[in-house]
Amino acid sequence: MTDPSQGQTNPTEIAHISALDFAFVIPMKNEEEVAAGFLRECRDAMAKYGASKIYVTDDGSDDGTLALLKSLQGEIPGLHIICHPHSAGQSAAVNSAVRVADADIIVTLDGDGQNPPDQIGALLAPFVGAGSDLVLVAGQRAKRNDTLAKRWASKFANKLRGALLKDGTRDSGCGLKAFRRTAYLELPYFDHMHRYLPALFLREGWKIAHADVAHKHREGGVSKYNNLNRAIVGVSDLLSVAWLIRRRKKVARDQITVIAPDSPAAGSKG
Repeated sequence: MTDPSQGQTNPTEIAHISALDFAFVIPMKNEEEVAAGFLRECRDAMAKYGASKIYVTDDGSDDGTLALLKSLQGEIPGLHIICHPHSAGQSAAVNSAVRVADADIIVTLDGDGQNPPDQIGALLAPFVGAGSDLVLVAGQRAKRNDTLAKRWASKFANKLRGALLKDGTRDSGCGLKAFRRTAYLELPYFDHMHRYLPALFLREGWKIAHADVAHKHREGGVSKYNNLNRAIVGVSDLLSVAWLIRRRKKVARDQITVIAPDSPAAGSKG
């Protein structure tokens, strides 16, 4: 099993995870202070499993983030850079990278360096031997290293979201998630959707799981969110997602059958 505090996996688990086709997707905006160290950690964490594909979206940074990313491509051969001409937000940055990523499973991490890359074992292990209907493993921070105000605001928001959406997720704001790329691309896109992936996948009839993960202090740069702007957009988004769930398709994915023209059932009256 994976230890959330240390990111440790046993040799058998490492071998099984190494057989998965996965890539990192990381949204970044104005993270010049932390990008280099964080991406080296990502490279080293992936190397443990023989993987190397990292897709970073520069979301209209106006500092030296983009230049730094370009300079790291020689040092980190698997680093792909997706560029937004202006800031479009975290969900858009994730979506742009997922669309160009060449992998079956996407692992997302926030670009601020607070999601330790060595936690990927906890996210990927549930996919080993799982059926194709498991499409998401959502990380949940075992211990948040944020300000008290941010922790309390997040706790309240998660309780309200859980009461309305009933997705069984106690920490929807954790950036560490692993999901199947094809299933993600079937979801309706909207701004801030990254906070509602568990509910959105469940709406489509997929299975999800959760994993406890570690969380680090921000070591540089400035947070792109505050409690007020989270609350303003959060209420509108929450009500919209609740509306989507109420109007989901009435036939479950596993209830649908297809009768091909040359099948034994074709042309039968019963």
